[in-house]
Amino acid sequence: MLAGSQLLIVLDATIVNVALPDIRDDLALGPADLHWVITAYVLAFGGFLLLGGRLADRLGRRRLFVAGATAFGVGSLLAASAASGAVLIAGRALQGVGAAALAPSSLALLMVVFASGRDRDRALAVWGAVSASGAALGLILGGLLTEYLSWPWVFWATVPVAAVAAATAVLVLPESRAGRGERFDVAGALLATAGLGGLVLGSVRAAQDGWSALPVLLVAACLLLTFARLQAVRSYALVPVRLIRNRAVLGGNLTGLTLGAAIWALFYFMSLFTGGTLGYGAVATGLAFLPLTVAIVVASTITGAVMRRTGPRPLLILSTALVALALAGLIRVAPDSTYPGTVLPAFVLAGLGLGIAFVALATVAVGSAPEQDSGVAAALFTSAQQVGGAIGLAVLTAVSTARTAALTPPGTAATAEAVTRGWSAGFLTAAGLMAAGVVVVLTMIPVRSRRGLRRPRARAAVREPGDGQDQGGGADAGHVDAAAAAEHGAAGAVDGLVEAGLEQPAQAEQGDAAQRGQREAAQGERRG
Repeated sequence: MLAGSQLLIVLDATIVNVALPDIRDDLALGPADLHWVITAYVLAFGGFLLLGGRLADRLGRRRLFVAGATAFGVGSLLAASAASGAVLIAGRALQGVGAAALAPSSLALLMVVFASGRDRDRALAVWGAVSASGAALGLILGGLLTEYLSWPWVFWATVPVAAVAAATAVLVLPESRAGRGERFDVAGALLATAGLGGLVLGSVRAAQDGWSALPVLLVAACLLLTFARLQAVRSYALVPVRLIRNRAVLGGNLTGLTLGAAIWALFYFMSLFTGGTLGYGAVATGLAFLPLTVAIVVASTITGAVMRRTGPRPLLILSTALVALALAGLIRVAPDSTYPGTVLPAFVLAGLGLGIAFVALATVAVGSAPEQDSGVAAALFTSAQQVGGAIGLAVLTAVSTARTAALTPPGTAATAEAVTRGWSAGFLTAAGLMAAGVVVVLTMIPVRSRRGLRRPRARAAVREPGDGQDQGGGADAGHVDAAAAAEHGAAGAVDGLVEAGLEQPAQAEQGDAAQRGQREAAQGERRG
């Protein structure tokens, strides 16, 4: 169910793209209005993510999950029944607000419900698969629904899914939240929402209007700088400083930023190439992305088992390198390029890289955060990908457009050769961004010890009465401290992880460590 909600969010970002021509004709939308069908969703989603993450920690992650699924379903219903562009855009904005509550709460619940180890690795594998493949599935499903039914069905299809997710969450998921005593950072929430929203809006406008979007970007930058200054001095900050100081969390988010730019570039330019240069229809364009989806599912399925042996760092190095190679392979795209010769190999490489990366990144960026901050950590992780995608697409589109314009004589239409060489420049830039992502992993993601990445000790999360979990108490804290001390005596200090401020999250593993420490102490006494 948690993975299904993530699929709903990612799928909805692309499922509408294929239906845009039909929406334009049916609702008589001009170019200035049509882009808001996409922008309204992206803007609301990106703008409210941090607020949604912190509200999930404070008000309850299950409660925010249910509220987000409900808002998403109502927005889908509104968009599906829209008879005008204004109503459709309002529905899309409401979908974005719902997604901003769903995304961080679902990932935070996953980290709480599944204990560290095999169960969490499997859950993350499923979550990573749907996260990375949802965009491709959206293109496929959007093409099928638009061609064989009508454009409102791209919204009708998500209504029952959202309703089932909300109802099932109430019955199945436990409630969990951080402590209730802290004040809520209202000013930080307003600054973060306005700043992120302005950054996404400015990036979208920059891709379309160029330098005219600069004032919006400058205002957004000022708001975000003010937000950062406020978070540094407030004890009840929306984004605690301890998260930013955690190298694993920060490195995971920076890697997610570059990965978001690469994904958006891949889908944007390859949709243009398959639908334009290769002349594929809506359904064929969607099906062209099927090998990418299959590769993502295969890679994410096996990543959990491998990560238990290697830790996330080697997998992140491999995955970012694979995506960089895939983008580099697309630099040779040309008017006479074929799908099997140029597109298919890049899709397979990118799919394998993305499937590995999403599982490993979630483990690093969210699993390394204190449990009390898991909601806002999940929001940071999702925000990094959204902002990276929006800014990256704006930059890559500008690079591509400038290259095409440089190859086109004044007063003439751009040739197919000029257009594809512009896309090549975009892919070259995207490959460079992913190469930077490899450097981030090498320099910021801590090397795994034999006990793996650890979650910093946090105060016990407050759970609702009746969910089968006790609230944190002094006895539990004493047990954790004793187990941690025994583990230290048994295994020694783990230098790299201590520097990163990471500890073992699972109480069961701490108990095992205590037993090992007692056995080694007894052996030492016998030897003495």
